[in-house]
Amino acid sequence: MRVLLVEDNALTRYTIRALLEKLGHEVVGEAEDGPAAVKGYSESKPDIVFLDLILPGKSGLEILEDLRAVDPAARVVVVTAVEQDEIDRTLNDKGVAAILRKPFSFEDFKALMSGLR
Repeated sequence: MRVLLVEDNALTRYTIRALLEKLGHEVVGEAEDGPAAVKGYSESKPDIVFLDLILPGKSGLEILEDLRAVDPAARVVVVTAVEQDEIDRTLNDKGVAAILRKPFSFEDFKALMSGLR
């Protein structure tokens, strides 16, 4: 799969990129904020977006709306350390493909990616 990473933490971006590449996926772009995410999505047309929930400027939820304005069928995996039923319900209502909780193991990540095919 072709993946766009939207994450402001360089170490987390590096980790997710390394895991994706290890599993045979291609990272087609990286972004640290909303404007870069929308630009990267429009330019690279990825199969899926890994989107951090807490970013500088706009929140991941707001960026999700921006991405859906560009492509209503955009597939998004939300990456977050926030564990709240309310957030999960909101994300599920917005049609995210999956939620990846930080911290995560390689096995968790591998299982998530297998489920996205």
